[in-house]
Amino acid sequence: MFKRFVIAGLLVIMGTVPTWADVYTIDPTHSSVVFSVTHMAISKVPGAFKEFSGFIDYNPGDMAKSRVEATIKVASIDTRDSNRNKHLQSPDFLAADSFPEITFKSTKVTDKGKGQLEIVGDFTMHGVTKSVTLDAEMLGAITDPRGNKRIGFSAHTKIDRMDYGVKWNMPLETGGLVVGHDIDITLGIEAVLKK
Repeated sequence: MFKRFVIAGLLVIMGTVPTWADVYTIDPTHSSVVFSVTHMAISKVPGAFKEFSGFIDYNPGDMAKSRVEATIKVASIDTRDSNRNKHLQSPDFLAADSFPEITFKSTKVTDKGKGQLEIVGDFTMHGVTKSVTLDAEMLGAITDPRGNKRIGFSAHTKIDRMDYGVKWNMPLETGGLVVGHDIDITLGIEAVLKK
């Protein structure tokens, strides 16, 4: 703490005032990672990942200096059907044994105003890394009854699973495919300030 004040004092003398970021840890019990994909070309089937972690290096004074990192455990996938879960974990799809984690590391955060954010980052799945953009919204910041500082965000993006080498499919007799290519991903994130 003393070192931080000394550095801040020197920067003020030099004419530069820093804006310190706060690091918040994602609270998985109050957060969600949900996805959906087209099934049989007629409906959207949802799923979720139960195990994930990460942090938000939050700088409200200069959002461009904020950053986000998250890790999702592939084996925690849940589509409300145990056989389908096993198939999605298999080499046909996510190959959980070979690629046990999906990760996201932000590379750019843009404040669009009125709580709207654009978060660009490296998304790694199935051993392939691509840049994706999250359309995010800052939902609020509070101090909970136990004195913990919390922030909340929602975010959405869409990826093409074919870009990540997840290519299993079956054609339908009526045309189309059993599983769609596009995966809609929706995040509900609540994070707690690290003490």
